Amino acid sequence: MCGICGFVSRQDIKLTQLKEMNDTMYHRGPNDSGEEIYGLKDGYSVGLAQRRLSIQDLSALGHQPMHSDNGRISVVFNGEIYNFHELRENLSDYSFCSTCDTEVIIAAYLKWGISCVDFFNGMFAIALLDREKEELYLIRDCIGKKPMYYMENGAELVFASELKPIMSYPGFEKKIKKEVISRYLYQQYINAPETIFENVYKLEPGAILRVSVNSKSLALTKETWKYWDIKDVYAKQRQHMVTDYAQAKGELKELLKKATASRMIADVPLGSFLSGGYDSSLITAMAQEHSSEPVKTFSIGFQEERYNEAKYAKEVADYLGTNHTELYIDEKQMFDLVESIPKYYDEPFADSSQIPSMLVSALAREHVTVALSGDGGDEFFCGYNIYENVAQAQMLDMAGAAVHGICGLPFINKAGLSKKLPFRVRVIAENRNKETKTQFGASNYIMRAGAMVKNDGSELPCHYEIESKYGESKWQIRRMLLDMDTYLPGDILCKVDRASMKYSLEARCPILDRDVMEYSYRIPHEYKFYKGDKKHILKDIAYDYIPKELLDRPKVGFGVPLDKWLRGPLKEQLLSYSERDYLEKQGIFDSAYVSNMIREYIKTGDGGPATGANYSKLSWSFFIFEQWYQYYFK
Repeated sequence: MCGICGFVSRQDIKLTQLKEMNDTMYHRGPNDSGEEIYGLKDGYSVGLAQRRLSIQDLSALGHQPMHSDNGRISVVFNGEIYNFHELRENLSDYSFCSTCDTEVIIAAYLKWGISCVDFFNGMFAIALLDREKEELYLIRDCIGKKPMYYMENGAELVFASELKPIMSYPGFEKKIKKEVISRYLYQQYINAPETIFENVYKLEPGAILRVSVNSKSLALTKETWKYWDIKDVYAKQRQHMVTDYAQAKGELKELLKKATASRMIADVPLGSFLSGGYDSSLITAMAQEHSSEPVKTFSIGFQEERYNEAKYAKEVADYLGTNHTELYIDEKQMFDLVESIPKYYDEPFADSSQIPSMLVSALAREHVTVALSGDGGDEFFCGYNIYENVAQAQMLDMAGAAVHGICGLPFINKAGLSKKLPFRVRVIAENRNKETKTQFGASNYIMRAGAMVKNDGSELPCHYEIESKYGESKWQIRRMLLDMDTYLPGDILCKVDRASMKYSLEARCPILDRDVMEYSYRIPHEYKFYKGDKKHILKDIAYDYIPKELLDRPKVGFGVPLDKWLRGPLKEQLLSYSERDYLEKQGIFDSAYVSNMIREYIKTGDGGPATGANYSKLSWSFFIFEQWYQYYFK
């Protein structure tokens, strides 16, 4: 686990400047750093840099940039290749100098070319320079566990694990991409390939970007493609369905055991996050099965009983016999982290569960350098409550179409009767866009997210209008695939990466193993959602390790008292951000609209006159944006 950055440019970038870029990510790799610059044709040069958090081969032999024995290939790499031992056996013709997975990347590229990525099972962001071809490749893992940003303007390209090195690049202009802000306010994160800045992008999960010099134009030629795409992999795997439940359960269990065991390979202390829920409990149980000593487990508790799952985690830990550490946190400990959000998240990111995620990461880092997590179980095995709602909405869709048609009649519309319909009926009736069928929600929220921003017509829609590409008629499955493409990498994995790396902690996710993900597509949906039981097959595997009575309870999740904060200790700060004069000078938001909305929210909980709705989500998204803006622009 590390941070990487670099460039391809004709600018005269000094090694000291590359080092300054690299050192903005010190928290991602405090153990070592390396920076090098190489010449290319036509006056171009390539810079590669890495901050290292030593996990495999702690010696100097793991230093990066790392080079091939013939000097042709140079690599900087963030992440882990979990099957590197298996790959190494097939690369015996290469003369290895180290025992780390970085060198396996080099050997694999020399043998198979860029198609080597098809053999990698892991989480990674890789920058690989081929001096013979004078090409630079940027590569991101299948599901987007590790981040990769890049800035390009035709004449140069700058890349990094975070935005801070790019912001530190000589001559970089911080121009805000206004068209993403409405979607950010609604979704609370910015999904790939977009970022908050113009000319800056996230490399999408499962993608490769190739950069080379065009001698005729003295410009850079860039080509991007997907080597692993959810819609394609899903369609391919569905052709090989496993229709016997016992077989599916047995094979999935073995894949999860193998994925967990491979993620326990480390030359540093390792533990596991344990919330007491199905996913983290199952992964912890499998880790305990593979360990010769009690696995170190970590959980945080809340004083407020309705949010507290620590007592359940303790029961699971006691049953499994782990070496358990728990920390009960109060509201002040959560509140104290609000100020650090922009520094470590780089761009506006308003999923408030980032705060308890940072706290449990800080706790784990006191004892270990690597922590296993249960991320991915909900998306791949149908765990979220929204999936139940989606299934119900599909059954009511025809009735919703009829209501929508009736409400569109002139005399009904004129009388405003549609506004008097119950909320659930209105949401289903308004859900007419075929590309966003599973993303229904309050139209007021979407309208307000758009109205808050000064628009010129180029803004991105708040929803992702891409659902037809999955070729799936069942809404529940379609929404799961959409979440794998958007919410999982854009929100969940981003949250965990920044929260853990803030404390130089590596988080590993066995459920997001490539083989596990691909196998999940072969499992019939009714094995995942069985008679209303979400994650049925995953729960069934968990019961092989842990008694049902220790796990079977409603999902809770982390709770952060946003309303209390925004109307209490953050009130004056929020009000100052929404002053009309300030917003007018900033030139991003509709000053009158936002100022009125925030004041109504603080006063009554409403998002404006006569709305009768709580707009804490939009108010928090706005607050986090302004906090980020103050940090990076003021």
